[in-house]
Amino acid sequence: MSASLEGLTLGDPPGAWERLGCTLDGDTVAVGGIRLRCAGRDAGEGILGWSLRDAATTDVDGLPTERSDAPPAEPVAHPNGAIALDHVVVSTPSFEATRDALAAAALDLRRERDDLRGVRMAFFRAGPTIVELVESEQAPAASFRGLVIVVADIDATAALLSDRLGEVRDAVQPGRRIATVHDPEGPSTAVAFMTPRT
Repeated sequence: MSASLEGLTLGDPPGAWERLGCTLDGDTVAVGGIRLRCAGRDAGEGILGWSLRDAATTDVDGLPTERSDAPPAEPVAHPNGAIALDHVVVSTPSFEATRDALAAAALDLRRERDDLRGVRMAFFRAGPTIVELVESEQAPAASFRGLVIVVADIDATAALLSDRLGEVRDAVQPGRRIATVHDPEGPSTAVAFMTPRT
């Protein structure tokens, strides 16, 4: 059985995500069946850890990992149009070690590539989302780098968020468009919004 992502713990206050047009239940944003739990800035910055269902191990090359048997989060309507978590980015200076650790945790390795600006990448299915592993010599260790959320209408999202969102541009994935959050009062987590898969 493959592991799936149940949730992420973020070093953000809930208000930072409300600024992005997300609906919260207490300290949690539910999107695409996955929980984004806001632990506050005192806990740290960015993505602090994740919880996986059916993980074969929690020893994932230093990535803070917990097991969870919680059911998927119920669907919630968000003013920004968020409908899914497209992918979570993990960067590492040791590509093979982190790739093998993710596979050993029972995440489903789908493919690898090195044809995008010469960067080695691997893609794992984690239930309703993807884990994108990126080799980076600048990364001190395997770490979470950010996340990308699918929105139903990115132009409507851009209109809602105004200057909190960068320019909507073509994504690397053919036929899709993406925009990155630029908000000093928003999440410390690196966040982008993207159009649905075609």
